[in-house]
Amino acid sequence: MATFNKDRLKTARLLAGLSLRQLEEALAFKVTYNSINKYEKGTMQPEAGTILRMAEALNVTPSFFFERATVQLGEINFRKQSSLTQAEIELIKEKTKDKVQRYIETERLLSISKQFHNPISRKQVKAAERAEEMAEIVRSEWGLGTNPIPNVIEMLEENEVKVIEIDAPDKFDGLSTYVDDGIPVAVVNDSFTTERKRFTALHELGHLMMNIKITAEKEKENACHRFAGALLFPAAEVKKTLGSTRTNISMGELVTVKEEYGISAQAAMRRALDLQIISPLVYKQFFMKLSGNKKEEGLGSYKGMEKSYRLLQMVFRLTSEAVVSLEKAAALAGMPVAQYRALYNNIPPEEEAFLYNTQSSAFAQAWAEDEPVYSIDDVKTINPYYEGR
Repeated sequence: MATFNKDRLKTARLLAGLSLRQLEEALAFKVTYNSINKYEKGTMQPEAGTILRMAEALNVTPSFFFERATVQLGEINFRKQSSLTQAEIELIKEKTKDKVQRYIETERLLSISKQFHNPISRKQVKAAERAEEMAEIVRSEWGLGTNPIPNVIEMLEENEVKVIEIDAPDKFDGLSTYVDDGIPVAVVNDSFTTERKRFTALHELGHLMMNIKITAEKEKENACHRFAGALLFPAAEVKKTLGSTRTNISMGELVTVKEEYGISAQAAMRRALDLQIISPLVYKQFFMKLSGNKKEEGLGSYKGMEKSYRLLQMVFRLTSEAVVSLEKAAALAGMPVAQYRALYNNIPPEEEAFLYNTQSSAFAQAWAEDEPVYSIDDVKTINPYYEGR
């Protein structure tokens, strides 16, 4: 019989954004702070009713606590502002591990085992300018051409880069890492504008792909900035669109570039500076004019869509082929069963609630009773790995 996994309890608590005290309160003080602390340390095992109560409070299935967490994050390139707290950093890491684990497990169940191909891994980048060449090689090797990339996240996932969108404070930009020594992961803030998400995802790709041999951290970041800009708005297209030499570039021109290429006006101007189309003075004057509107409000937006449906589509496939239960599918998709069932059946949530309204669940019963007597079937519901009779 699989045992209760203390690490999964901590993961669920962190994902819910709760401290030990807050979880105690969410459990209506029926499970004490000291008990929860002991469960997380592994010095005490919770009873079946307690497991049900914690699952309900943390919005996970009971089986979540019995799963083996196998994903390990490698060295992390963490783009963050110094004001991020340690708790916020840990939450971001837990969210990353949780989604990557669900993603990898879904691919395993579908026997998907493609390998990531990095065509520039052996090419050293000793100066930020060389990132331009690296971006051109990637565009060529991945068959991207020079046209705008319609959906950056989808493109990355088609090339075996796991892109994780998470809700995080505005002060978090993104991070990149490899998991299990070979799977590249880029994490972006889901609250960002579409243009910023596109740029951040490709900036993190720069950290993942380029063999950077630059000591200064600021210059490393500049190299990844240039790599991202060159992928979004290739040099040939910049010169075709803006010309080879300019003394001024209108805001209207930058808005049309943003709408077509999905790159911010600020990043587009940086491309013009890097390619020596404009002078440093023109670049400085642009930012003086933009002062106070760094979010570029009222300056257009990308006309395309920036979203990935790959994980959800794979989970739908598992459900259609009856590879996993509906509950397991919902867990892999990272959402409540009712929400997943509505999406899978393509019906409105209110219709789903009407069609599938059932009697009180075991969770509700656990709240009402101190510690009910459980049958073997009940135990298997709580712990699907139970092998007893």
